[in-house]
Amino acid sequence: MKKKVTFMCTAFRDGFQSVYGARVLTPDFLPALAAARNAGISYFEAGGGARYQSLYFYCQEDAFDMMDQFRETAGPDANLQTLSRGVNVVGLDSQSSDIIKLHADLFAKHGMTTIRNFDALNDVENLIHSGKCITDAGLHHQVCVTMMELPPGCVGAHDADFYESTLRQILDADIPFDSVCFKDASGTAVPSTVHESIKRARKMLPEGTFIHFHTHETAGISVQANMAALEAGADAIDLSLAPCSGGTCQPDVLVMWHALRGSDYDLDVDVDKVRDAEEVFKECMAEYFLPPEAIAVEPMIPWSPMPGGALTANTQMLRDNGIMDRYPEMIKAMGEVVERGGFGTSVTPVSQFYFQQAFNNVMMGPWQRIADDYGRMVLGYFGKTPVPPDPEVVKLAADQLEMEPTDRPPLELNDADPKKGVAAATQRLSDEELPISDENIFIVAACGDKGIAYLKGDAEMGVRKIDPTAADPAVSSGGTYSVRVDGTSYDVSVEGGRVNVGGRVFDVAVSDGTGVAEAPTDTGSLVDVVAQMPGKVIRIAAEPGAWVEAGDPVIVIEAMKMEVPVPAPSAGEVAQVHVAVGEQIPSGASLASLKGS
Repeated sequence: MKKKVTFMCTAFRDGFQSVYGARVLTPDFLPALAAARNAGISYFEAGGGARYQSLYFYCQEDAFDMMDQFRETAGPDANLQTLSRGVNVVGLDSQSSDIIKLHADLFAKHGMTTIRNFDALNDVENLIHSGKCITDAGLHHQVCVTMMELPPGCVGAHDADFYESTLRQILDADIPFDSVCFKDASGTAVPSTVHESIKRARKMLPEGTFIHFHTHETAGISVQANMAALEAGADAIDLSLAPCSGGTCQPDVLVMWHALRGSDYDLDVDVDKVRDAEEVFKECMAEYFLPPEAIAVEPMIPWSPMPGGALTANTQMLRDNGIMDRYPEMIKAMGEVVERGGFGTSVTPVSQFYFQQAFNNVMMGPWQRIADDYGRMVLGYFGKTPVPPDPEVVKLAADQLEMEPTDRPPLELNDADPKKGVAAATQRLSDEELPISDENIFIVAACGDKGIAYLKGDAEMGVRKIDPTAADPAVSSGGTYSVRVDGTSYDVSVEGGRVNVGGRVFDVAVSDGTGVAEAPTDTGSLVDVVAQMPGKVIRIAAEPGAWVEAGDPVIVIEAMKMEVPVPAPSAGEVAQVHVAVGEQIPSGASLASLKGS
């Protein structure tokens, strides 16, 4: 008799995150969800991960409203699962104990059934409180061991012994759980390691414990890894639906059904109805920009390793900043960043820390600027890394961030931080004259300034759709572009009649489409404050007339989810500020001018 394989459909969370950078509007996908439900699928990933923040950051939507609509469409009997990052819950930063409890209570209130809970460092200390909160809220707790393959040539963690030790620590900590997941977000775990790890887990866990396995197709081995997991004793796997399947996503339901034909396993689905559901889904997503990297197997991923859920989120931001051409360099740089950072699993938030540091290494030179979160990670502020980080990198982080290394648990640090917690978020809402509710408190805690912007109605729309009526970007009235001339790439920003090319500003006019008149902006003896990387201006730190010392921040930009201060190159008075808050600027742009004493 064939074994019935349980699967969770990840299309409407991980699929969205891995293909569209999590930027999908709720009304657009609900017909596909209904079609999937009609096909007999009853177990869905419904939110959490980057999908939570993205709704506020890019979609002008409330994540709790999305969850309510998801539950209404899926019906009362569907198992709706979300993804949580332990003490980080659904953001990049870690949270206090009361916010972690609020997360579980709110997700239960808004119709979720199960929370898959992981720590990217496999620091079990970070799972104890969150696991208890999830269980106390009446939700099913699926505790995770996070997996990946180390870049070739690296040793010291992420083998079967390491995963066995992590699971043993979970059991010894008496963390309440209903099931266990081995989660490989990068899709790089070698199938033999998957098999051995789950085989050992099956022997360690109480009889009948439900074991789930999660992977991605990014490295091209997801079907083989799923088979290895099933043969080792896993009860469930994760699958997706086209167009959010394969590539950076999970394998397609139909692909896995086909792979299991003639075996001892059966998905027990109506494949004809699944095919119909996929056609509905494709129609729903037809207007969305489909990044080519999202549907490709990338042979170089084991050298990074970049998880599918972070890959397109980052490439979307690179496109927004006109530097997509630098992406291969950043992927190449990640191997060293992972090795010197202590081998935390490349899954959000740690994968984002890795990419931010790789981004800095490419844009500003190797190890010239430590990304804040990467630095805090190697200093111990997110917990204990699997192996000690490189001492040289630790010193660089301590010096640049002006922080000492710590071995205090993140929860202890956060509970002592007056800027974190329910009281701090409540005060922020009060200061902004916004309604105080549990939902709003959590939005502010998880999303910070962007959460406030959403609640005030000031959130920006960042959904990428194909507009067949849009003008050719080459003749658009504004935007940021990457232009290649004779093999050299230039960052070009256009704002009305003002063009910035690599920091040089020109006033341009087009007459009858036949020519361009240009006049370079004359800065005289003034000293330029130049952007080190592309990004969006989020704050003017020094207004005209202010005196700044060398190194003081003049402008603050946001790049790749980082706040990057642009420092004064020398002491002087701010004579001019050339940019406005909200403006997208290219690398090398002159943002302000200083005059000396």
